[in-house]
Amino acid sequence: MSVISIEGMEFYAYHGCFAEEQLIGTWFVVDLFVTTDTIKAEQNDNLFETINYLEVYQIVKKEMEINSKLLEHVGRRIINAVLKKYPVISHVKVKVRKMNPPLGGKMDFVSLTIET
Repeated sequence: MSVISIEGMEFYAYHGCFAEEQLIGTWFVVDLFVTTDTIKAEQNDNLFETINYLEVYQIVKKEMEINSKLLEHVGRRIINAVLKKYPVISHVKVKVRKMNPPLGGKMDFVSLTIET
């Protein structure tokens, strides 16, 4: 088994419980880790024997474009969409960070991590 990761994906999106967040938006950073069997790709050097990083990135991008109030909802949608495309994945971990959250104080980000 191998872990394939795509880390530091940046998106400007409109997730949040406050109306202003869904109007103004902010930056988000997503890290995704998938566990899958890559032995065929290791032996054959064939993209069709593994997870296509570009397709996974496009899945994450598409889900980030759909407004949500909660990071929990965004994270679960990402996991569900990735697993739907690649049912051979045995484990998924996603971390969604909201940069500069409007919480009334200085902080780098808040985040949510979900695993299957």
